[in-house]
Amino acid sequence: MNITRRSLALGGAGLATASGLGLAAPALAQGEPIRIGWLAALTGPSSAPAIGFDRGVHHAVDALNAAGGVRGRKIELAVRDTQGDPTKAVNAAQEMISRVRVHAIWGPTNSGESLAVTPIIARGRMPNVHPCFVDTLIDPVRYPNAFRMAPSNSQIDDAVSGYGVNIMKLKKFAVIGDTTGYGTTTVNSSSASFKRRDAEVVYSGTIDATQPDLTPDMLRMRISGAEAIAVWTVSPGLISRIMNVRANMGWNVPLIGHPAMGSGEVGQLIAKPENWEKTYILGFRNCSYGADGKLPDHVQAFVDRVKGRINFEDTTLWWVAAGVDAINIIADAVKESGGTDPAAMIAYWNSVRSYPGLYASYTWSAQNHNGLPESDLVMSEANSLRQGAYKLAPGYT
Repeated sequence: MNITRRSLALGGAGLATASGLGLAAPALAQGEPIRIGWLAALTGPSSAPAIGFDRGVHHAVDALNAAGGVRGRKIELAVRDTQGDPTKAVNAAQEMISRVRVHAIWGPTNSGESLAVTPIIARGRMPNVHPCFVDTLIDPVRYPNAFRMAPSNSQIDDAVSGYGVNIMKLKKFAVIGDTTGYGTTTVNSSSASFKRRDAEVVYSGTIDATQPDLTPDMLRMRISGAEAIAVWTVSPGLISRIMNVRANMGWNVPLIGHPAMGSGEVGQLIAKPENWEKTYILGFRNCSYGADGKLPDHVQAFVDRVKGRINFEDTTLWWVAAGVDAINIIADAVKESGGTDPAAMIAYWNSVRSYPGLYASYTWSAQNHNGLPESDLVMSEANSLRQGAYKLAPGYT
């Protein structure tokens, strides 16, 4: 459920009255809901990931509350739609910390917002897990409260450039992104990764996600001699326009890069199904079909269990699964640490080893807040989406 301003006001009054009556703080805390802030870009051009995450978040909260909550305490969500805007994300984070008084924050859902929000959440010493890729967002010294539940840019760049150079055997690449903080940062880091493999970046640049005609940009990439295009954006509109222009040009160049290129929303926006071909995305082993056509047992069991209740046709399994994992990881921090003390919750996360999540396994320590092992990363065929999961890309095992 969402926390309203009225319920917060009433809740604050109730706490003040209880304090005046001399009730013990620990007893009060035991009946207090566990408030989780959810910073989500649910609308706007970068909303595709958050829509998928949101389905997993609500499923996990409902499941935990139906089972009695955590240590007898129900979970309440404070959801704020940031619209992909760093300023809105900053305002929402400040409100969650100072007024809503959440016990932990999940999100933001893209690196542009997180670059603005992470220092603020750190100053508030608020336990925070997020799925954002930019390397500098994780620093156990500067941000001891922040933990990553997704691969870092370095891991992603290495997986994508390794696929393009070592498996596809290509040497000339165009690298493009949107104009968000994430897009501009990743164009630079991805280009550097290709160059470290002695590949040539013949074109690099950023494109506004709302730009209607991409033909001039695509023509420049073709003239430069690009043999593949690395694409870094979460915008389904921009991605689909890249695919449609590629088809209109009759240019059979492969696209490699961001998982959002495999989103069901992209499939709905492309002009023809064949426009989705020759597109290979970063994938995740838990959310990929094996040679037997099945997911790992515990993930398959989840998909079977929520069939008919969670729609995977217009999103990806890993977004939903990561949303489930985020709530469970926060709930486990409360359960194992004995409450919602921020330092105790963070100490628990620092002790996590091989946490068996749906999206991936997670291992953190006081020195390393990057949770995903590289062995969980694979490459996938973007147009092989079935129940939110994908087949492995050609040549990838």
